[in-house]
Amino acid sequence: MSIDLTDEVVGFSAQEPVISARDVRVWYGTTKGAIRAVDGVSFDLAPGETLGLVGESGCGKSTLGRGLMGLLPEGAKRDGEVLFRGRDIFSLSPKAAYQLRGRELGMIFQEPLTRLNPLMRISQHFEETIKQHEPDLSKDEIRNRALEVLRLMGIPPTRYRSYPHEFSGGMRQRLMIALTLVLRPAFVVADEPTTALDVLVEAQIVQILNDLRRNFQTSLLLITHNVGIVAEACDRVAVMYAGRIVEQGSVADVFKNPQHPYTRELLRSTISLTTTGLNYIPGAPPDLIDPPDGCRFHPRCPDAMNVCAAKDPVNIARPGGGRVECWLVGPEEEIPSAGRQALEQEELTVVDEA
Repeated sequence: MSIDLTDEVVGFSAQEPVISARDVRVWYGTTKGAIRAVDGVSFDLAPGETLGLVGESGCGKSTLGRGLMGLLPEGAKRDGEVLFRGRDIFSLSPKAAYQLRGRELGMIFQEPLTRLNPLMRISQHFEETIKQHEPDLSKDEIRNRALEVLRLMGIPPTRYRSYPHEFSGGMRQRLMIALTLVLRPAFVVADEPTTALDVLVEAQIVQILNDLRRNFQTSLLLITHNVGIVAEACDRVAVMYAGRIVEQGSVADVFKNPQHPYTRELLRSTISLTTTGLNYIPGAPPDLIDPPDGCRFHPRCPDAMNVCAAKDPVNIARPGGGRVECWLVGPEEEIPSAGRQALEQEELTVVDEA
């Protein structure tokens, strides 16, 4: 189904999107069948805009980011349309896609120690990265470019020839951001950039992400479990569940007035200084080889109705702007007779909770 998101980029509607994704799908082949990790995702990103992508582990967030970048493993397939400045990057040849990655499309990976070569100095990482995409630059020009972006990350030039193990976890994460930004890409996927960092270092990374717009006009897809980071660093939020974006809109409106029960329960599960008890969502995300009929959240939804188990929800405009997929919101004319009656839920077992 084609979805019109032209006017849904709140605060950025006057600008042409840098990235425009429509009906993006990613499958992983297994002996049991195809895992539909991403199943019909659409969104737009304007220049200098940050979109936060949140959801439980296994919902397809990282797969979506890797699918956009063309960094999927063998046995995975992708489909749909992703326009980058008017070019469909899914239809590019492998060589053309390779040339686009890094220089125009960047990715900040999780866990820097698994991405940085322990036998190479930081200077060598920058030299290798820049030479791959800008081979005509001299060694002095490469050094100056690298030191400029390291300065923006708060890393002194005296550390330029250090090895990765000589940096703290927070500084290694800043190095990963610097290695991405040194090529000045227009669009960046940041995959869990604050995982396993303490709150002070996390705040520094959030500030760096906020500075991206001011210094580079970078469009950023920020993948995270942490809704607090989304509130601090993002313009809009997309909530993902079982391979689909179930709700998206401005951060302020979605967090203040969530329309989808999953968004509401996800926000209730967050911990703050005022938390007096732990809230959680019963059950577990569904098997994406054979997801449930209708709304994929209905087996765990406290507001599930008969229609939720019978028909796929319709992607419609949400009050306050953005999109939502939930029968509670409508459209009313597509809900059958007795469809709004409460669904009789099966009791969740210990196995379902695991």
